[in-house]
Amino acid sequence: MALGMVTIIHIVLACFVIIDLGITGYLVDKTTVFGFSAPASYAFMLFNSIWSLLIVAYLAITPLYLARFYHALAAFVLLVITTIFWFSGAIAVAAFIGVPKCYGNTFCQTAQAGVAFGFFTWAGFLALTVLEGLSTLRGHARADKSTPSNV
Repeated sequence: MALGMVTIIHIVLACFVIIDLGITGYLVDKTTVFGFSAPASYAFMLFNSIWSLLIVAYLAITPLYLARFYHALAAFVLLVITTIFWFSGAIAVAAFIGVPKCYGNTFCQTAQAGVAFGFFTWAGFLALTVLEGLSTLRGHARADKSTPSNV
């Protein structure tokens, strides 16, 4: 079975999101102390990871097994929102940590890795958004082709 480009992007994004989930979970855990919560940028990146797992699951599984519940315009809107979330989250964490010289500090290096994977994930969602947008513009709005269209 040959994998299409969109399927490969889904797989890569799922891997990146799981990596981001681990990194940001670590950052949130290490910055949460008694009486004080984690910085908002770290918490937002953690939210992005959880949100993205749900979105990737919807985009990858629904057209295959629940085609009646998939609509390309809804998928496109979710992808646009997710792409904006990842861009703003990666920028927020990058602005929060600045340009530190870590010198072997594990927490500092983890924060830098979180920024890097945040931008990689953003680029993946941007590519998927462009591909989904082009598909939507061509008129492929539904995965369920059982009902005839007037086009």
